[in-house]
Amino acid sequence: MSDILVPAMGESITEGTISKWLVKEGDSVGQGDVLLELETDKVNLEISAEEAGVVQKILRQEGETVSIGEALGLIESGGSGNTGGACAEEAAATKAPEAPPVATTPATAVAEKAAPPIPSNSDGGNQTASPSARKLARERGIDLEQVQGKDPLGRVFQGDVKTHTNSAEAARATSTAPASSATNKPAAPSPSQTEYSKPVERQRMSRRRATIAKRLVEAQQTAAMLTTFNEVDMTAILDVRKRRKDKFKEKHDVGLGFMSFFTKAVVGALKQFPTVNAEINGDDIVLKKYYDIGIAVSAKEGLVVPVVRDADRLGFAEIEKSIAELAGKARSNSLSLADLQGGTFTITNGGIFGSLLSTPILNTPQVGILGMHKIQLRPIAIDEERMENRPMMYIALSYDHRIIDGSEAVRFLVTVKELLEDPESLLLEG
Repeated sequence: MSDILVPAMGESITEGTISKWLVKEGDSVGQGDVLLELETDKVNLEISAEEAGVVQKILRQEGETVSIGEALGLIESGGSGNTGGACAEEAAATKAPEAPPVATTPATAVAEKAAPPIPSNSDGGNQTASPSARKLARERGIDLEQVQGKDPLGRVFQGDVKTHTNSAEAARATSTAPASSATNKPAAPSPSQTEYSKPVERQRMSRRRATIAKRLVEAQQTAAMLTTFNEVDMTAILDVRKRRKDKFKEKHDVGLGFMSFFTKAVVGALKQFPTVNAEINGDDIVLKKYYDIGIAVSAKEGLVVPVVRDADRLGFAEIEKSIAELAGKARSNSLSLADLQGGTFTITNGGIFGSLLSTPILNTPQVGILGMHKIQLRPIAIDEERMENRPMMYIALSYDHRIIDGSEAVRFLVTVKELLEDPESLLLEG
């Protein structure tokens, strides 16, 4: 018998949510077969069987939050699957000794046979509890002896402690509630539940969406965030793309988009204004001497920001290929943690959705983010006598005013503008 365990998922991830079981109890599985999908703050992971056998028990259900190292189910090594629905029961009945019948399922029979002696733990109880369960029990002053676990082997996990706490709080609330008055007034609706008189659909917020919401609020609450704006005349870039796109595509097998120009311009400006490529760590400012540029991508599960590594060392084609690869992985939900960690500055392009102007929110702990917008023809004064319709784009820099002064932010954005309006100069900024 072996456990299906939550694997280590990276330094910054300690738990996940079971999004979907791909097997059920009694199914036969081979080594390497995918058993379930686990949703984390950053990526979705597939958990595979480490050995062949039969899924004897599923301990954690879809929607439950689990911690690293917790058991999600049990696999009996080398067992036979229950394909007909009653084969395992018939086999168990054939081998059973002549004795009064006992209501025992095949899963519990195997679990009882394989269950090791339950050791005592440091919390004074005789149950085996996971580290996260013991920690939570200590924090909440709960005796693990009183916690009822779902695991047939008697183990207690963090979710069991949370369930016990909720049940205890509900019982206390019931016992301390005042007696009903003679008028028998109806109870007021719970403030956490909203009553709707018209049709609605309630959807559970995905773990990634909840994490995005939490981090965006934290960014606004912890950083002194300010935004400065400018506009870019895209005439020169559009001209370069028009003249070069076919040869570029033929030579590099990738299209020449706008993101490579913006990435190059951002790197050039970051070299001139290193504080924008920094982060705050306690009372220290950490100035980063490398340029890992995050590119915000809208995926089905929510916004993700994969990172183009060492963008200062890459050419236009290499940047375009990296962005195309990362965007494809984001949309197919196959990004790894390594793809998402360690960015120093972020670029987000709301223009692809038609946004004319917006204020991007910082991707903490970064202290700067550049927002691109829709290219739109606008009348521009060329000189005192002439007006022309030019393809213009508003750009926005949101920054942390704690370490970036307003004048520095404005000059950074002006530098980006100047580099974009003279795209040949970007070749000299490497």
